[in-house]
Amino acid sequence: MKPSSKITLVIGASSKPERYSNAAVKLLQESGHPVIPLAKRAGFVNGIPVRTEFPAGEKVHTVTLYVRPKHQPEYYNLLLKLNPERVIFNPGTFNEELKILLESNGIETVEDCTLVMLRSGDF
Repeated sequence: MKPSSKITLVIGASSKPERYSNAAVKLLQESGHPVIPLAKRAGFVNGIPVRTEFPAGEKVHTVTLYVRPKHQPEYYNLLLKLNPERVIFNPGTFNEELKILLESNGIETVEDCTLVMLRSGDF
């Protein structure tokens, strides 16, 4: 599998194996995508350190959300500054306010499941 240079930021990553965000980090990595797990708590997913500070100075292609809408406002300005190509709203994370904000700033939004997208080749 050809490695990708398109970095994916997983907001709400969990070091708990039963969490979908954990599975997404693993599947992204297995699929050849560079991945940055981000969460409130430090830890590791598949040997990758979970960051607690928003990335700066890295060109992130995709952001995939695993945080509920009520916890997203703290990321609004950070996401705009990061200026990714797209943001994926996984099930349970859709937020109309954030969708409008992102799209009005030229950032594509997708309502889908990262795991399904990776498995079907639509990522």
